[in-house]
Amino acid sequence: MQIGFNLSSLIQKKEIKLIINEIFYSIQGESSRIGFPTIFIRLTGCPLRCSYCDTEYAFTEGEKMCIDSILNKIKQYPTKYVTVTGGEPLAQKECVLLLKRLCNYGYDVSLETSGAITVSNIDKRVKKIIDVKTPGSKEDDKNNFENFKYLTKNDEIKFVICDRTDYLWAKEKILEKKISDICDIIFSPVYKLLNSSDLANWILEDKLNVRLQLQLHKHLWGEQRGK
Repeated sequence: MQIGFNLSSLIQKKEIKLIINEIFYSIQGESSRIGFPTIFIRLTGCPLRCSYCDTEYAFTEGEKMCIDSILNKIKQYPTKYVTVTGGEPLAQKECVLLLKRLCNYGYDVSLETSGAITVSNIDKRVKKIIDVKTPGSKEDDKNNFENFKYLTKNDEIKFVICDRTDYLWAKEKILEKKISDICDIIFSPVYKLLNSSDLANWILEDKLNVRLQLQLHKHLWGEQRGK
């Protein structure tokens, strides 16, 4: 009698785990889904260090969870909307599998990413929101503009604006990369750094076809964690 084992079968049965910083239920404060009750799954880790980062605690804090445990935890919340965020969620390669499983379970899934890591392998059902890094972030050299070719009309591109220099840079990039032909564009002022009315006036003066967006959750709860 021959005794052996199927290595590929064992690999398939291996439990996929991700390091999760937090899971919480709140009001979506950004994107076209602003205002909707949403489940947030925040993954640990990020290769970027943006000057205005408001989730530095997600760089290292977290615990390992298998995807089944994540799905079991979020089913208590009465909403179809799920946002996977970070840190930079795609820094964990298993995030791609999590996104797919969430879609398979019928959730309306959005991914918040810096765009520094490829989105070519993201499930087409996922709404991709790419946060293009401006000079004010001190991480603009990390932008991977190749990602734009994987975007659809369902996706969104966001520029977080620190100052007038960032605004002019973003306006130039919209023209250079023909972003208006790709998907919706969001301009968001850095909380407590740039006056939102200034940004609104610049957009109106230049007749830009972009959406001005404030971070609703911060206007509701300030910088309270898990909100």
